[in-house]
Amino acid sequence: MVRYAGSGRYRFKEVTQRVSPYHDLEGNIESIMHKRGRNMVRSITFGLVVLSGVACSGESAGPARFMSLGTAGTGGIYYPLGGALASLMSLSDSTRTYTAEVTGGAVENINRIRAGQIDFAFSTANSIFEAYFGSPDFGEPMEDLRIVAPLYPNFTHILVSASSEAQSVADFAGTKVSVGAPGSGTEQMSRRVLEVHGLTYEDVDVRYLTFNESAGALKDRAIDAAIISVGYPAAAILEATTMGGVRLLPMALDRIDELMELYPYFDAGEIPAGVYPGVDEALPTAVLLNWIIAPERLDNDVVLGVLNVLNEEREEIERVHNMARQIDLDFLQNPPIPLHPGTQRWFLGGR
Repeated sequence: MVRYAGSGRYRFKEVTQRVSPYHDLEGNIESIMHKRGRNMVRSITFGLVVLSGVACSGESAGPARFMSLGTAGTGGIYYPLGGALASLMSLSDSTRTYTAEVTGGAVENINRIRAGQIDFAFSTANSIFEAYFGSPDFGEPMEDLRIVAPLYPNFTHILVSASSEAQSVADFAGTKVSVGAPGSGTEQMSRRVLEVHGLTYEDVDVRYLTFNESAGALKDRAIDAAIISVGYPAAAILEATTMGGVRLLPMALDRIDELMELYPYFDAGEIPAGVYPGVDEALPTAVLLNWIIAPERLDNDVVLGVLNVLNEEREEIERVHNMARQIDLDFLQNPPIPLHPGTQRWFLGGR
């Protein structure tokens, strides 16, 4: 049964079954290739989700242009979804080869787009909003940044070690807290979550750790807590809750409401019961939507390729991670910044 959560602009489908987000990942990518034909020339290395080679038949169309898609680290969901999207786009575009790159995450992706180091990327609504309008993290407004397509929502996961007695973020004062890797959307979001609980970085012992590093530190009790913004189930959190006795805490509804009032890119949602060990009841939490972004100069046919994959090849994406079931192209009605011209034409033109 599909249920929905979200009291703001979006309604999110709940993915209730608990499975490993990396179930037969290489097999799924190979299956994608196989279904598209045996005569394709290809070479896939999925250790870093790097795809090379071009689907071809008959006469060669000439050297392919390489296009880079910024994702994040290997402990979240950007990484496998980016690999699947890159492989599907490479198979349908004879003039380009798409590679999904491991990066530091949402903030780094935007900065690398600005520097011309990647062509398009995944990022979170908070990072996109602050980059477009300007902020201390991004400097001058990035006025040419555009929305290409929506992805799935990130749910704020608030975790504490097995030895912690904390029942709320407000109890984190004086403790060791992982706020995410430098250059990540999680790190930006963590500051906001601490803020509405009356805390700043000066009140906690801040650790800048990736998802995997946070999970390991929580299991080893090297830190007391971690704040992670990610879809569910996330591999790092599954490992921490399964093997390390780590607990997830709910967010109080009034704190979520305050976040939504202060920062328009937040929404409300729930982590469903049963998604992680020890989560016996749905946990209310704050939500951020993920988006695919690019500079306005990105070719329209690349943008259309992204949208066509998400619209027509959704089952292939969903095989890589269940959170792809929450991708809803109707979210284009409420973007945090302007749409790419190619996206606008596609969406308004009846798709």
